Amino acid sequence: GVEVQPFLNEMSDKFKKLFEDIGASYDQFIRTSDEKKHWPGAIKMWNKLMEAGDIYKSAYKGYYCPECEAFYTEKDLVEGKCPLHYSVPQIIEEENYFFKLSRFTAPIKVAIESGELELMPVARKNEILSLLNSGLQDVSFSRPAKTLGRGIPVPGDDSQIIYVWCDALVNYISALGYGSGDGEVNIGDVSGDGKLFTEFWPADVHVIGKDILRFHAAIWPGMLLSAGLPLPKRILVHGLIMSGGKKMSKSIGNTIAPETILSEYGREALRYYFARHIPIFDDGEMTMEIFHDSYNAGLANGIGNLTNRIMKMAETYLKEPVVSMESPLGNTLPESFIAAFEKFDINAATNIIWQEIAAMDGLIQESQPFKLVKENPEKGEQIIRDLVIRLYTIGRMLNPILPETSEKIKAAVKSNKMPEEALFLRK
Repeated sequence: GVEVQPFLNEMSDKFKKLFEDIGASYDQFIRTSDEKKHWPGAIKMWNKLMEAGDIYKSAYKGYYCPECEAFYTEKDLVEGKCPLHYSVPQIIEEENYFFKLSRFTAPIKVAIESGELELMPVARKNEILSLLNSGLQDVSFSRPAKTLGRGIPVPGDDSQIIYVWCDALVNYISALGYGSGDGEVNIGDVSGDGKLFTEFWPADVHVIGKDILRFHAAIWPGMLLSAGLPLPKRILVHGLIMSGGKKMSKSIGNTIAPETILSEYGREALRYYFARHIPIFDDGEMTMEIFHDSYNAGLANGIGNLTNRIMKMAETYLKEPVVSMESPLGNTLPESFIAAFEKFDINAATNIIWQEIAAMDGLIQESQPFKLVKENPEKGEQIIRDLVIRLYTIGRMLNPILPETSEKIKAAVKSNKMPEEALFLRK
């Protein structure tokens, strides 16, 4: 009962608010319904593919899943249902424009095998190479306007709408001004001077989910090759969020609203769970029960309790801050931590932090500096100073993962006082 554009605006605003609530930043919020910033790029791409002779018109019949926005062959279905959403697909028969993706099977394979286009992890590389070995099929590139209803009209044929592949995928380069005057663009507060496209394309890395791998590692490279554009350097393919052993999906009904977690636990807790417990390259399990236990173990009883214990001793037994406002600690971060980030392995980086937290807890338990400082002040104070330095380093390591917690820890160390409020309250 809602008009399409107001509905899209409402959904868009919800995502913007969610990104703000979880502390996620971005340079551009891209909407493919934007006729000024995005449509010219999609139209230019279509025309480039047409000029290359890689678009033709033909009748088509196939199984279509609305949730996936994708067509499937009968062999792709699982017991006659979509393999991802477990719903019965629609059978659609219509006349569409097609993209000659099959023509690019060999060059895409060469690009992947040579490393020109790197796929991470290796399992995803092998998956797409298996698809390529079977040979790519041409793909439907438009839908009838009377069926789709909304979208970018096919140049020269208003009866057809450009389908999602030549629309949504192009946002990576339309955001850089592709189609808006040879790379010139003015987006928000970013005043383009024709350099955005040449500066940022080819992309260093696309970050995608594994369920859209073939679209980004087959269809998208084929489009770029046809249009004479460079391929992205790397595609990082992450896993899915599972709940009860199944992909978290609205259609299944096993979702957890992020607002539920944010209201009860806060955004740092949500960021922590994803950084530590949702693997980058594999699927990750998430239920409210698992989340609750992880919060208490890793945050309330982990970094929160450790910070209080160390800063209580520092405040009581050290005469001045170990790290001052004027002279911040300049020690380096662990090489293993930096190496994990360079490999995009946020889970490994986060685990290194919590291994250090466990080691420091063990040291406190073994040496009991709160007792030792009364018997041997010099030795006890040295252990406390060492613990404070290690805590400050943890604060620095937490900066990209839990930025608010990071600042609270560093401020506590510099003021040589316990945080005024517990970092994380037990739930």
